[in-house]
Amino acid sequence: MSGNESRVQAIYQITNREPTPVETPEPLSKIWACDVFNLAKMEESLSKNAFKAIKNTVQTGAQLDAATADIVAAAMKEWAISKGVKFFSHIFYPMTNITAEKHDGFMVTNSDGAAITEFTGSLLIKGEPDGSSFPNGSIRMTNAARGYTAWDPTSPVYIMHTDNGSTLMIPCVFMSWTGEALDKKIPLLRSNDAMNKAGQRLLSVMGETEIAPLNSSCGAEQEYFLVDSNFANSRPDLLLAGRTLFGAAPAKGQQFDDHYFGAIPARVQVYMQDLEDQLYRLGIPAKTHHNEVAPGQFEIAPYFEAANVAADHQQMMMTLLKSTAKKHGFICLLHEKPFAGVNGSGKHVNWSVGNSTQGNLLDPGSTPHDNLNFLLFCGAVIRGVHLHGPLLRAVIASASNDHRLGANEAPPAILSVYLGDQLEKVFQDIKDGKLATSKTGGLMKSGLSQILHFERDPGDRNRTSPFAFTGNRFEFRAVGSSQSVSGPLVAMNTMLADSLNWIADKLEAKLKKKGADQADAVFAVLKELMGEHGNAVFGGDGYSEEWHKAAVEERGLKNIPTTADALPALREKSVKELFKKTGVLTPVELESRYEVYAEQYILSIEVEAKLVVDMAKTTIYPAAVQYLFELSSTSSSLVEMGIEFDNSVAKNVAAEANAMMAAVEKLSAAMEKENFSNTEKHMQHCAYVIRGLMDEVRVHADVLETEVADELWPLPKYREMLFIK
Repeated sequence: MSGNESRVQAIYQITNREPTPVETPEPLSKIWACDVFNLAKMEESLSKNAFKAIKNTVQTGAQLDAATADIVAAAMKEWAISKGVKFFSHIFYPMTNITAEKHDGFMVTNSDGAAITEFTGSLLIKGEPDGSSFPNGSIRMTNAARGYTAWDPTSPVYIMHTDNGSTLMIPCVFMSWTGEALDKKIPLLRSNDAMNKAGQRLLSVMGETEIAPLNSSCGAEQEYFLVDSNFANSRPDLLLAGRTLFGAAPAKGQQFDDHYFGAIPARVQVYMQDLEDQLYRLGIPAKTHHNEVAPGQFEIAPYFEAANVAADHQQMMMTLLKSTAKKHGFICLLHEKPFAGVNGSGKHVNWSVGNSTQGNLLDPGSTPHDNLNFLLFCGAVIRGVHLHGPLLRAVIASASNDHRLGANEAPPAILSVYLGDQLEKVFQDIKDGKLATSKTGGLMKSGLSQILHFERDPGDRNRTSPFAFTGNRFEFRAVGSSQSVSGPLVAMNTMLADSLNWIADKLEAKLKKKGADQADAVFAVLKELMGEHGNAVFGGDGYSEEWHKAAVEERGLKNIPTTADALPALREKSVKELFKKTGVLTPVELESRYEVYAEQYILSIEVEAKLVVDMAKTTIYPAAVQYLFELSSTSSSLVEMGIEFDNSVAKNVAAEANAMMAAVEKLSAAMEKENFSNTEKHMQHCAYVIRGLMDEVRVHADVLETEVADELWPLPKYREMLFIK
């Protein structure tokens, strides 16, 4: 049997695939949020008093009484049943970057044995999944299984449709029996509350009298790859690790820059339309889609929303990206670096804070040097990034994101802030004590009379910065494509809350002095802030060797290349104090996250290492041996005929096969090491021993791919997976 029979069959199946029928999309006005029990639907089905109560809860976080919860539950059930729903589920977000759900029927039996539907406020408010199988970081004993889910009224319930039926999904928090957060949502809600309190306090110090609750907002640009399932099903590494552990670079990759923003393949566009129709029905504001830089890579970006809702929507989007891909014969890869040598995938988290009275507090306006509230909030971000850069690196740390951070397409593992020319000058002037007017971008002129002139932004973008100001928000560019946005949002909200309180303390002290001028006091505080934390501001090339050296040696910033180096930041005293004093995470909850994320990192590396050994031994080595056998047979026949035969290829294949197997033996031996004195040493072993040996095996395997006859190579190649759609 030919070694590449599965590849041949895959290509045949793809090229002869019947086009997916294209249905005329329904108008947005008809489908928008039609599967969401939002405030508009509540107003239609609830009494005035009940609606007023639930609206107050949704908009301000006020507590909901049990009687109103019963009324809401009844209306929710009737709405869901009218749409064909028979089950409901408390959906929650454990510390795994994925969702969890337990489904229950609306059905109960009465004393006559008849089935009736029931859904009370108590069922809506609280659920009890078995907490024993979810990561908890030693918060609970092995024999303690009780865990609670509790309804989050600030995130709307919705109906998830599948081919097997429809379920009412109720976004929930997840906590232990002893009350500790076991999920991603509780810390996010707490961090937003801490930021709100600190922000309102600072605005009060600034003399604001009408201050609505502050909320953080999020819009996360999601990058992903699509690979035909016929190829992916023949790649154990893609199925189990989410990335290719082997694969030689194709002759053509992304060097022509011809894929970015190029024409979207027809089959992919049908997939995108299907996906977006589902997102619109769920009220998820998907606004942009396009080809990304690498072949086979794409992006979808939603409009910004309140951070808590945006985080829930992001989880829903990742679920739908994968499930919809299967319907269209694809596998959606959310791994940060599924293909070596081409761009990986990130999730750029656009983050801002604001309210209904002061507006977006990270919008500088046309004269940022006069916008004191903006300068204070922006200064708070600068201070937070400088003080807590290692924390920001830790919350984006994963085995998969390590492949991307610091590479040519991703921000380096040094956390710095890019402000743009205009704002960098403003804050430098403040630091120097000589604030002048801020420069503008001026008119953009193309030299063509038919092209209208328009106002140019006062600063360019910087794609090499991990934390960049982009006009009215900060873009945290280093977040991984497979990660939940909750962790980064928690860190950003919390560090902002801490810095806002620091600024408020300083400002209060200065304004208490007789005759103090508000503007002078603000600039004095910001001058002190920039003197202590201005080293985090950098507007140059974040990829350059000069910056890497200067950042560490001259500015005192940390270069943290791997998850093994990053996660210990969660144990630092300053980080523990940050979360404790803001009330976002207790020391126990923070330690549990360190343990969970460290375990996930170690397990991810171990799974990949086992796959490398297995695939090298049972797939790649046999192909090389088969090719050597055929070359040997051919050589013997030619020698018998008196024909000279160049056996250099055979020698090279034999050498590479032997070298690969020698590396496999070293990797196998390294994997057997155990009894590490602590978790940090185990992570370091994975990062700097196991990963290095995996790469060594791969080097030889990838050379074999370029030497062994194509008809014998068993694994779908990059040129096929990236370019055949």
